[in-house]
Amino acid sequence: MGEVTWRKSSRSGSSGGDCVELASMDSKVAVRDSKDPDGPLLVVHPGTLREAIRAAGE
Repeated sequence: MGEVTWRKSSRSGSSGGDCVELASMDSKVAVRDSKDPDGPLLVVHPGTLREAIRAAGE
């Protein structure tokens, strides 16, 4: 996948727990489980991710 910079929400805290990390990749966004950084990735268009987050908040 090459070199990307993973970011975790500042609201995640330092105690671990259920967190996701995001990384920008050209015109896509990669999402992974912070507890399993070598595990599977979800790669989506930024608009798709925004819609999923909006729908989860409803």
